[in-house]
Amino acid sequence: MPVDDTLNAFCVHGLIERQTHQQGPLAGLTFAVKDFFDVAGVPTGAGSPEWLTTHPVPERSAPVVDRLLDAGGRMVGKTRTDEMAWSLNGENAHYGTPINPAAPGRIPGGSSSGSAAATAGKLVDFALGSDTGGSVRLPASYCGIYGIRTTHGRIPLDGAVPLAPSYDTVGWFARSAELMATIGNVLLDNVHAPRRPARVLIAQDLFDAIEPRAVEALQPGLTRLTALFGTPQPVEVAGDERAAWRNTFRVLQSRDAWAAHGAWVTEVKPAFGPGVKERFAAAAVLDPAEVADAEALRQRITAKMLQLVEDAVLIAPTAPGIAPLRNSSGDALEAFRARSIELLCPAGHAGLPQLSLPLATLDGCPLGLSLIGGRGCDEDLLALAVELERAV
Repeated sequence: MPVDDTLNAFCVHGLIERQTHQQGPLAGLTFAVKDFFDVAGVPTGAGSPEWLTTHPVPERSAPVVDRLLDAGGRMVGKTRTDEMAWSLNGENAHYGTPINPAAPGRIPGGSSSGSAAATAGKLVDFALGSDTGGSVRLPASYCGIYGIRTTHGRIPLDGAVPLAPSYDTVGWFARSAELMATIGNVLLDNVHAPRRPARVLIAQDLFDAIEPRAVEALQPGLTRLTALFGTPQPVEVAGDERAAWRNTFRVLQSRDAWAAHGAWVTEVKPAFGPGVKERFAAAAVLDPAEVADAEALRQRITAKMLQLVEDAVLIAPTAPGIAPLRNSSGDALEAFRARSIELLCPAGHAGLPQLSLPLATLDGCPLGLSLIGGRGCDEDLLALAVELERAV
């Protein structure tokens, strides 16, 4: 039976059902796929009408889609994404904004907006997304579900539209930690038995950077984590360099995006929506010296982060606060986006896994708390989430 899309979460061109296996760890479960991943015989739109009409229908599915189907999952459609995945809001000038089921008057977050909305609204059991600068983690926080950004390069991104390949990762959403871990066992390469971290850290400077009421709302979640894993040691992640870390992400993401799509943008001249239009225009005229400086800082950031999370898990806020209201001004959204990137870019710079947990609410709206681990520690984070879920 076709999915009843009450949330504007699915693409019209992607309302298809597919199941190849009846048995497996995902048997009996439905899932959706962000319209950045190829599905054989179905157009890939990438949130852009021009992309949809200027690219051939793929003949093969992305390997991550095949893995989910091979594990018994039933795909029920492709979900909306922000245009070219270059936004964190979930608002698409061409296709509209999916409804956030947990906070209907607020944005769902992006760019994996449709996948998050469909999962939170119980249209599917889980959904596939991609995360470059926070495109799974932020909507997970806004919509009150689990969402993971995996270790960079651990899950193949073949058959996916790139945004910034040096940051792009596969991610997914679910409403339970148990299901998140089951999906991880299907998608992660070289799965190992989960290991408990030797140390638990808390990113004190990142908590200091968010709204005081958000810090207060996150306290019960922190208490639960402390009861299970021990009192975390306060550490400083970016300190007074938060803005510099954010700018480095902006520069390198823009460099990557123009390298991936500059020729197509120049030829097709797509009518990008607000925000996306300006980002591509800026990417076209990046200063090579600025790029070189950003690369050098990213190397220093990566070294610091790898040392920080060695044998440790780092607790951090996922978002500065609850989801902004729908139809907020562009300036307000850009300001909130900048603050969000300051929280989300540390893991991205270093290629680390980060899992957002739905552990808090503020003014009746969801707010996520994150666990960040070392490279390749994805299943360790998922196991900690399962342990925490079972302890309730």
